[in-house]
Parts: sequence; structure tokens; C-alpha cells
Amino acid sequence: MPLSAVDIIARKRDGLELTAEEIRFFVRGAADGSIPDYQIAAWLMAVVLRGMSAREAYDLTDAMLSSGERISPDLLSGSTVDKHSTGGVGDKTTLVVAPIAAAAGLTVAKMSGRGLGHTGGTLDKLEAIPGLRTTLTVRELLAQAARVGLAIAGQTAELVPADRALYALRDATATVQNPALIAASIMSKKLAGGARAIVLDVKVGRGAFVKDVESARELAKLMVDIGVRVGRRMSAVLTRMDEPLGQAVGNACEVEEAAATLRGEGPPDFSRLCRVVAGEMLELGGAAPAGQGEARAQEVIATGAAFAKLREMVEAQGGQPRSLDQPLCGLRPAVEHVVVAPQQGIVISVNAELIGRAAMQAGAGRRRKEDTVDPAAGVRLVAKAGDQIAPGEPLAQVLASSPEQAGAAADLVKAAYRIGDRPPERAALVLERIRGNPPQGRSDQPR
Repeated sequence: MPLSAVDIIARKRDGLELTAEEIRFFVRGAADGSIPDYQIAAWLMAVVLRGMSAREAYDLTDAMLSSGERISPDLLSGSTVDKHSTGGVGDKTTLVVAPIAAAAGLTVAKMSGRGLGHTGGTLDKLEAIPGLRTTLTVRELLAQAARVGLAIAGQTAELVPADRALYALRDATATVQNPALIAASIMSKKLAGGARAIVLDVKVGRGAFVKDVESARELAKLMVDIGVRVGRRMSAVLTRMDEPLGQAVGNACEVEEAAATLRGEGPPDFSRLCRVVAGEMLELGGAAPAGQGEARAQEVIATGAAFAKLREMVEAQGGQPRSLDQPLCGLRPAVEHVVVAPQQGIVISVNAELIGRAAMQAGAGRRRKEDTVDPAAGVRLVAKAGDQIAPGEPLAQVLASSPEQAGAAADLVKAAYRIGDRPPERAALVLERIRGNPPQGRSDQPR
């Protein structure tokens, strides 16, 4: 009996486990347009309501990966490592950890995305650097990775086309938040990138898509399992995202902070996270012994090699390396507005989601994919949790595209700050680590 989209939707609606053949049929139809959007949307909602087993999630990843081209691990020279974050506010970690890994001798050929909503995107940040090009062909990506050891670019049209078809509908049909769909989307793209080792930074908290530790752990374990099953060395780090990372939220201001961190001058919380994630990359990629990754990452920063590697990558992609030495990469915001404290006390918390929304309102983000981004816009935090503050002292600086946007962003910044009379409890930045290594002799290629 031939497969039918209606039958597959009905089986998942009724809570039945789909076969690998059924999943491949549906994904292929989504990618080539033979299954209409309304049926894809119905299937997505059935998955969200009924869930998927770990086996189904693996088969979904495999089917999505098979929908287009992939980079073979054999095409990348040296020991290769990739990194992915599930999204956060002020999360410019890739701009720091990728140069550290490359400066330590690993090869990083990373495909990144753009921001949507209150979380930023690596490509938007990089494009704040004058002249830098993020659209590279697979051939250009591989050539630069071989020559420089580091390349960061957008996903090409040939890699995982099924993900683009599914994600556009997930975003429009309130079906984003499902572990199997999230894991398949992330892992199909990471596996298509060809790296033999993959580190996942799974954010959890108010400013993350995943709000609670249990759900974050479930997602991390699922992605690690998928990677191990196809022969990748995997590590997932659960990290807290209640407060923005560092002090900069935007595009050019985050590049400025990433450059400062690579010079050893970054904010303590962000610098700590970068050492953790980079340390995982170095250990997983064989550039540091077990337990020595963070120390090795700090050493690479201290010698200046990591910052030099970022400059080399920027130049290779047509950007101006000297902009990394300038405030806001040499850009100037149209409006600067300082938000001051209304009272004396101690900053109890800074709501990451509200700060992310403020940066978006200022012009640094987009509500829809077609919206334009102002690279100079954003929010600079002056005070963070635990800081003492007096009335009239600055809490944050809004960098905006217009006075109207500055005012709207400032209102959100004010709402994000909670001020009290007792110091807040310090929560751990790193909550958990989950690692997985494939059995010896396991193939690096999916079936």
C-alpha cells in the first residue's frame, strides 16, 4: 500500500510511532513541495501534542540530513570541531570560542544563523564588521577552513533544505517547542557541517527558549544520543540564561565585547562561559587533555593567538580587522539614551528576555525574517545582579535607531531591572555536562 501524508498525520495524531520509511516520505515531501503546507502544519502539531520517541527523532534527523548535500568529514583537514548554542541574550560566544579552538590547532568550519525575536544571531553580529561577507559557498568554506583553520558563514541552500521548509512553518504555527523537532533541526545542520566533534551549549532559564533544567537535560541527551549514533564525539553543557551574558546585547556592541574577551578584558560571567565551552571543544577535539581544556583556552587567550585568529578570519572574509579595535566596530548609533536607577539598593536580577526585547526594539533585532537590522543598535548593561546602585546612577545605555525606538527600549530596560535591599543568591553558570563517544570503529557517516 503506497504511503500517504494523510495516513501518516493520522497515525501520529493517534499517538502511534512512525516508521523510518514514513518519516523519510514526509520529510522528502516537505522539502520538494509535494506535501502542502497545511498538511505539514497538521503533522507538526500532531508531533508536538503526541511527541516522538528517541528512535523517531534519530530517523527524523537522518531524513532531514538526507534531503540535501552534506560535507564529508574527510573533506575537512585536521581535527574538526563544531559548536552550537540553543540561543540566548548577549550570546556572542561563537565569536570567542571558535577563534580559541582554531588558534589551538583545531579546524572550525561553522555554519551559523540570524537572530529572530529576542535572541541574537551570529551572522548579524559578524555583518556589523564593515565589509565582512557571511555568504560563502561550500567550496569557499572548505578552502578557508583549510587555510585559516576558521570560517563562519550562513547555511547554504544545498545543505538540509528540509529544515528550512519545516522551520518556517514551525515558527508560524506555534510548534517550535518540541524536543524531537528542535534536536532534528539542530543536529541535521551540525552533522551536515562535517565536524567529527560537536559541543552543544544548551541554554536554560528566563532568557532561553528552554525554561527549566529538566527539559534542557532531555533535549541535550537527545542531541548527544543522535550524534553518537552517527559516529560523532559529543558534549552538551547546560548553562544558565536568566541574566544577559556579559554587558553587551546587540550586534556591533557584542563584537566589541567579544574582541575585548579575546584580549583578556571581557566581563567575568561571559569570559567564564567562553572558557567552559572552548575547553569542551579543545578536549573533545584532542587539543587538550581531559580536565585541562579551560586552562588551555585561557593560555591561548593570554598569548594573543586567539584574537589574532579572529582578525585573520575577518580579513579572509573581506572584513576590516582594524574595526575590532574600535568602539562599535567604528559605527555610531543614531541615538544614545541612558537609563538610570529610580532608587537606591542592590540589583537583584536583570531579566534577560526583557533586555533582549529592548535591544530588538532599539533596532538590533527582527520580528520577521525580512526585517532589517541596525548593526549599531543595542543595549549596554552598566549594572548587573549584585551591584549596588544609587538613585540617578546608570543602569544601562540604549543605542537606538531613532528617538521613538530609544524610548520604547528604555521602558523595557527599566522593567527588566529588579532592585532590592539584599544581595541575590548566586546561581551556578554551568549546571551540567553530558558527554558521549561513539564505539570504536563506528562510521562517521549517517546511514
